[in-house]
Amino acid sequence: MSKTDAGNFFEDFTVGRVLTHATPLTLTDGDASLYRGLYGTRTAVQSADSFATSIGYPRAPLDDLLVFHAVFGKTVPDISLNAVANLGYAEGVFHRPVYSGDTLSSVSEVVGVKENSNGKTGTVYVRTTGSNQRGEVVLSYVRWVMVRKRDASSPAPEPSVPELASAVDAGQLGAAVPALNVAEWDDALSGSQFFWEDYEIGERIDHVDGMTVEESDHMLATRLYQNTAKVHFNQHTEGQGRFGRRLIYGGHVISLARALAFNGLQNAFHIPAINGGRHVAPLFAGDTVYAWSEVLDRAAIEGRSDIGALRVRMVATKDVPCADFPFKDDDGYADGVILDFDMWLALPRRA
Repeated sequence: MSKTDAGNFFEDFTVGRVLTHATPLTLTDGDASLYRGLYGTRTAVQSADSFATSIGYPRAPLDDLLVFHAVFGKTVPDISLNAVANLGYAEGVFHRPVYSGDTLSSVSEVVGVKENSNGKTGTVYVRTTGSNQRGEVVLSYVRWVMVRKRDASSPAPEPSVPELASAVDAGQLGAAVPALNVAEWDDALSGSQFFWEDYEIGERIDHVDGMTVEESDHMLATRLYQNTAKVHFNQHTEGQGRFGRRLIYGGHVISLARALAFNGLQNAFHIPAINGGRHVAPLFAGDTVYAWSEVLDRAAIEGRSDIGALRVRMVATKDVPCADFPFKDDDGYADGVILDFDMWLALPRRA
């Protein structure tokens, strides 16, 4: 009996199967620093204990997407080691803050399978739950991934595609934020005088800045978050594949775009929920990422007068500055679009 594991192929997934993922991960101040070093994130609440405690946190929480990477990375050996590509996300909710010293672990349930028309791959849908050392859920989300078949001639399972909500209910958005003293919110230190009330539905924001991805960046990220998917990790196998090189980890793109979005959304200190997301096209080392955002909705959060929520579509492009907001038309996405990401953001309301 082999003591090594080649990962699951499409045939190994059945609806209802539960996968408990190995290797819990304790996040530390070092992880927070490395995350900042990779992406240049600048949000004041996550950057400074002094700022966080002044408004009501016990200390600075870890960045939401650092938590996402840690929970996601646990799932890769069981779900996407043999993936062709990670395709999308839905129903993502951050349930409570995570702090340095917390240990995260992940469990996933298969909620859908569908063989692709080429007979060589299939799409697998999983609902992943990340919990801390006390068993408290910190993050849950659905993702779907294209996975290779072990044998193209093996019979296809009965297709089962889950019905997923188009957006997370706004009533769930305040769970991960303690009651804040927004009168102490220092807009000079946070970087912006614009609060929740200052954004309008339909408003588009060019985040202006661009960031070029180096090979060392995404390789550090894949190792840091223990993401061992071959498409990101193994140039020997991927050099013989469709693109001839490794793909940049999709979560790396999300974090880059989120960090760039600071310019224009400086007070958007928290991601309460991920409504949906799609990796439109691959990104490679040497490409430069830009981003822009469109405000889709603005919602008050029940029982909260301190924060409000903006539903934002964040679009990332490669080697295409976003001054003209390239996006999509009747023929599909415009050239250069690599990410279409729909999320709720929490911002302080005026005291």
